[in-house]
Amino acid sequence: MVHQPPSGARDLLPLDVAQKISIERRLQEVFHRWGYHRIITPTLERLKTLMAGGAIDRSTLIQLQDAEDGELGLRSELTASIARAAAMRMAGTVWQLQRLYYNANVFRKDPDPGSGGQQEFYQAGVELLGAGGTVADAEILLLLSECLQNLGIDGWHLVLGEAGLTASLLEPFPPNLREKVRAAIANLDRIALETMSLSPPMRERAMLLFDLRGRPEDVLPIVANLDLDLAQQTALNNLKSAIELLHKCQSKIPNLQSQIHLDLSLIQTFDYYTGIVFEVVSSSKTGQRVLGQGGRYDRLLGLFDPQGQNSPGIGFCLNIEDLHQILLAEGQLLKETPPSEWLVVPRTPEAVAAAFAYASKLRDSTHLVRVEIDLEMRENVEEAREYARDRRIAQIAWVNVEGFPTIETVNS
Repeated sequence: MVHQPPSGARDLLPLDVAQKISIERRLQEVFHRWGYHRIITPTLERLKTLMAGGAIDRSTLIQLQDAEDGELGLRSELTASIARAAAMRMAGTVWQLQRLYYNANVFRKDPDPGSGGQQEFYQAGVELLGAGGTVADAEILLLLSECLQNLGIDGWHLVLGEAGLTASLLEPFPPNLREKVRAAIANLDRIALETMSLSPPMRERAMLLFDLRGRPEDVLPIVANLDLDLAQQTALNNLKSAIELLHKCQSKIPNLQSQIHLDLSLIQTFDYYTGIVFEVVSSSKTGQRVLGQGGRYDRLLGLFDPQGQNSPGIGFCLNIEDLHQILLAEGQLLKETPPSEWLVVPRTPEAVAAAFAYASKLRDSTHLVRVEIDLEMRENVEEAREYARDRRIAQIAWVNVEGFPTIETVNS
């Protein structure tokens, strides 16, 4: 129907918005405490930016056509846009340390156009630019832990992988089958691997990679016994160091304990990651959900730098809709929109200007005071009281033409 929102989009009513904002504010508190500053990038970007050098599949993008500005699309994630903005707009400072965060909507094409599935999503996240190494990795993972702690979410665990190591372990597969093996591993499709046309040694390797998940102390020795080259050994050592540092930090910081699952079959949707990758998975009343994801991307910023200069980066995003569903089920969100504190009622038509002036004085406070003007010239004062009770307004100010109020507390 013409009056319905387009397929994949939805309206957020006042209570939905109040709940969403409460989540974003609690996350923003953590971002600020860690020294991160907000960045806003355009909803529209050139397709070349959105595809991030081929790391993001064009078929997942919602595309627009513009004769003057070339091919445009709606952003499907924020990392590429922030990398572009940093490289192009923060020249001379970008390769110094930058701590950035965002609250934004993103758009992804539904793979099944007829299903009416969601195509607009809300995210909050951070990008730490110009910092490499395990200390930066630990900052991001600890920041992520504190975000979930500040929201009051329990029963979650961190799934940790290493994109560069996993990609290199896939290189021995024939080029025509490598992507199929990668997809089967990423989608946990064991049957696809077992039925794929692979030689016995390659099938054995595929199944080994498929099963490289579990407790770090169980998985790391298996990987260490593989025939690793220098780059692979370095990636494995960096992963081990990041896990050890994270454990040490968590042992010294109260309430930041998280269970770590190592999963070297973890492959993110976006293919620009070069180091650690991770997902936050929650098991709650609403079922298992991926609350967020992220990773290290040390070659992405060079795609947008005018001189092609690379710089390290790492970040994560949290999925607001999934956080909303968990917190709603656990009763941690507002059940009603906040009521106004005051209803200001002009006693006569001539007192309207005075009523607006008095309402302005009430609003002029160091803290938020919600004040409504009664827009009806009611003959029966009880109707104003009933309106206040219906809207849970605690006080009425009856204002005369001289601007003097009579204050009444409304009994619920």
